[in-house]
Amino acid sequence: MSQVVQVISPHKKELGPGMHVARVLPHVERRSIGSFVFVDHFGPVEFAPGKGLDVGPHPHTGLATVTWLFDGEVTHRDSLGFIQVIRPGEVNWMTAGRGIVHSERTGDAVRAAGGRVHGLQLWVALPLEAEDTEPAFVHHGAADIPAVNLAGVHVSVIAGAAFGVQSPVKTLSPLLYAIAILAPGSRLTIPATHAERAIYVISGECIVDNETYDPHHMLVLGEGEITVAAAYPAHIAIFGGPPLDAPRHLLWNFVASTKERLLLARDQWKAGSFPIIPGDSDEPIPFPD
Repeated sequence: MSQVVQVISPHKKELGPGMHVARVLPHVERRSIGSFVFVDHFGPVEFAPGKGLDVGPHPHTGLATVTWLFDGEVTHRDSLGFIQVIRPGEVNWMTAGRGIVHSERTGDAVRAAGGRVHGLQLWVALPLEAEDTEPAFVHHGAADIPAVNLAGVHVSVIAGAAFGVQSPVKTLSPLLYAIAILAPGSRLTIPATHAERAIYVISGECIVDNETYDPHHMLVLGEGEITVAAAYPAHIAIFGGPPLDAPRHLLWNFVASTKERLLLARDQWKAGSFPIIPGDSDEPIPFPD
């Protein structure tokens, strides 16, 4: 039996001028991997002096977002009052719960000089009992994120436990999220800890079952331990968990177990009922009718 049961190709999106993303979840052929329901790979992009990332105020419900950068920095602001710059190796974990508003922008100093940004943002569907939990935001510095070196493979465990280490990032459901950098000729065995697992190829090429996979593709893995090899340098994300406790629906930036919840969130955003971001409440992103 093949260790790769499905290969998902991304579709391209534009978040703003010059900012293109490869989106592999949600996809018409696959809606989730464990509790992960959204995967965006943004950049790499080089901004000229005076330009930068500007994702204005927008809402979320029913999910947690996790951002990981490879290059550059992004300033997060939210309706809880948090202002946090995230840089490579650090983790921003935002729990939307019943509702939060945030923005993601290039800071003034970086914008003035121009610079590069490159990273991943994933969304985790909250378990049924936590859909209406209080919103929260937690930042973890690079020194807090455990990393291991395994015979030519460097692995950072962002959330969950694997490869002999446990991440301090607290989640509301069991899951695994890790980033691995494979040196030429190295191999990595992914444990069979969770029923649903996937690999996303960030850069380079990875080899599974003698098949080579290039960047921007997600490999949905089968059962048992899976071995990934690299003939050349490769950069991959590994994520998964138990199957969702119930089907999830997505509408714009909202995730919910029922369509009624989605429509309620939509109507509340249109009516201006969500909280505002202190110091960044102008020009909220409208619901895309």
